[in-house]
Amino acid sequence: MKSPEVPASAGLLAAVRAIATQTAARHAADVDAKARFPAETVAALRDARVLSAAVAPEHGGPGCGLRELAEFCAILAQECASSAMVLAMHYSQLACITRHGADSPWFSAWLRETVQRQDLLASMTSENGTFGDTRSSICAVQRDGDRFTLEKDATTGSYCAHADAILVTCRRDADAPASEQVLVMVRREDCTLQQTTSWDTLGMRGTCSPGFKLASSGHVRQILPGAFADSSAQSMVPYSHILWAALWWGIAAGAVARAAQFVRGQARQKPGTVPPTAQALAQLQVRLQAMKQNWVSAARDFDALAGERDELMGMGWALRLNNLKIACSEAAPQIVHGALQVVGILGYKNDSPFSLGRHYRDALSGSLMISNERIAAKNASMLLVYKDAA
Repeated sequence: MKSPEVPASAGLLAAVRAIATQTAARHAADVDAKARFPAETVAALRDARVLSAAVAPEHGGPGCGLRELAEFCAILAQECASSAMVLAMHYSQLACITRHGADSPWFSAWLRETVQRQDLLASMTSENGTFGDTRSSICAVQRDGDRFTLEKDATTGSYCAHADAILVTCRRDADAPASEQVLVMVRREDCTLQQTTSWDTLGMRGTCSPGFKLASSGHVRQILPGAFADSSAQSMVPYSHILWAALWWGIAAGAVARAAQFVRGQARQKPGTVPPTAQALAQLQVRLQAMKQNWVSAARDFDALAGERDELMGMGWALRLNNLKIACSEAAPQIVHGALQVVGILGYKNDSPFSLGRHYRDALSGSLMISNERIAAKNASMLLVYKDAA
């Protein structure tokens, strides 16, 4: 199902729609069946210059806001959730550079170059021994003059083997506490990756994110200025949660679109009658609309902050983003389940044009990507002292 036009970058929006229907949809089943990287879709996004959409005009990019980026992910997810997740993760990493590294001569030059090269950025924030806490690290960046070395044993590395560069979290130095982190850009040609686990998952199979041991080196200018605590709260977390919410909506919207196609087919068989499944479909549309308004409003409010970032460090935004993540990650599989009930056995069969198996499996990943239970526990702690319930 199509979403309303956004005000800017209509060319990119049209390109993403074409890529979704002509490329992502064509390869989605194979990507899922083989748990392989959606190389064709990423290549098409690169050719259309979608990967640099968030780069500001002063660095040669179109300067798309979070609302527009979320729309791209939502459109792509309706056809291939793995492709949308790769794009969403890439944008969340790119935001850290555009919003926190643009004043650095090295990163400023990299931004101008990536508009031409269309580099794909991967993420490595998890680590064995931190038990899923991305805000603590065991590994540390080691400086030697103007060079650094960095080794990390990550539980997951988001499509790292297919990326041009990886943003890696680590301690600022060997003497820093676990929470005193920085982000380091590791170029793919400057590192080795030893895969330590497999990636044979229930859903999101094309994201190709097994565990890796990383060994890398580079110039110290590749260490992103400032603390990861700031870039996480002001950029990585809001971008991730809003973009993920948009793509989970996209999965649900794709499922509802198949259910609607099925119901229309029933109606054509008996002209002048309303199929009994039409009412259930109408109820799904209500839930789908409410889900979309949740992430759209968050994206618009984020964009409205512009350069005012202090508010993003407060409990109000932390709770809002946590609630958005929980709500949308739980709503998506429920809506897909409802679509399955509308379609029935044809949605249950993998070889049916109305098959919803991939949608269902992909949607189930949402509550596990940063566990909803962990997020709810953090919300509970904040609500003990947060007084503004509006």
